[in-house]
Amino acid sequence: MALDRLFNVARKEFSDHITSRRFIIILGLFLVISAIGMHSGIENYNTMLESYSLQLQHMQDLEGPYAGWMPEKPSIMLVFSSMMGYMTMLGGILAIAIGFDLVSKEKETRSLKSLLSHPVYRDEIINGKALGGVGALGFAMALALAIALAMLLLFSVVPTLDEFAAVLVFGAVSLGFLLAYFAIALMMSTVAKESGNALIYTLVIFFAVSSLLPMFGMMAANAFAGDPPEPPQMPRMPQEIVRTASSGGYFTTSVSQSVVYGGTEDPEWKAYEEEMKTYIEKRRLISDISSLLSPQSNYQTIAIAVTQPQIFSMMQSPYDTAPEETTGLAGALGKVWMNIAALIVFPSAFFAATYVKFMRMDIR
Repeated sequence: MALDRLFNVARKEFSDHITSRRFIIILGLFLVISAIGMHSGIENYNTMLESYSLQLQHMQDLEGPYAGWMPEKPSIMLVFSSMMGYMTMLGGILAIAIGFDLVSKEKETRSLKSLLSHPVYRDEIINGKALGGVGALGFAMALALAIALAMLLLFSVVPTLDEFAAVLVFGAVSLGFLLAYFAIALMMSTVAKESGNALIYTLVIFFAVSSLLPMFGMMAANAFAGDPPEPPQMPRMPQEIVRTASSGGYFTTSVSQSVVYGGTEDPEWKAYEEEMKTYIEKRRLISDISSLLSPQSNYQTIAIAVTQPQIFSMMQSPYDTAPEETTGLAGALGKVWMNIAALIVFPSAFFAATYVKFMRMDIR
């Protein structure tokens, strides 16, 4: 495989993509809707920032157990959370539109046979087509991030270095999500004889891995974990609830809000919480395994960890208290390394299958 011929094929495919009417229409729609979502997210961010400023002004008046409490400053990554929803739908459609007829169109026009008559090998053709599609998706993602950053600066919102790094990571993860569905479309384009069939096969797989697989995973998790434990009967609370341990009476803990007696936690509620933790862990085990097979679930998990790390930590550990300090970007990515690996393996497997199929395909 010669790199010059490979890049020539990739350059031609990239040029065909970004100048095609289909690509321009879908990309334009995606950018417009993303810009609208960004505008709404920026307004919400400014509202939260004003609330944060008011909390800082009034925090000096706090007394008692809340004295010295510091509110958390909102991050601009909340703005990019709105892009996640549009990415999973319009981004997936854009990726499918690029790849579903890359090979099948060549079959229908019989141009593939004439192309192979030139001094170019099969691996250079399929790798060049894949590389050109990846370049087109990278161009679309870079353009979307550039518009998002421009809107932030337009509204006088300047990201810090850490936030800028998180934006780049979010863009890379979003590109990985797009590549997953592009790889499916390219594979179906290689397998099917007609572009229409390739599109149908791709949409079926798209629906299966994005909707059916997570749903079946939840059903399997419920069946595996069984029925949730029943909570014990809540005892009648006295007229006054105190927050310090004393002889007799009740008080509520700040960690789990479970009922305790005279400084000792209610054994029935403690047993219930342990059973509930075990139940949740069983359900999560099955649902997480099924989610690893879904690019959409992996993307959403990683995107939430990057854009809202504290909320992600609370979702992962619902029985633990919220951390005092927000998890950094490296820590957030460390918690979702399996999802990142799955998002890399998924398109790689389809690209490998496409390569093998194309190399063995009968061109006659």
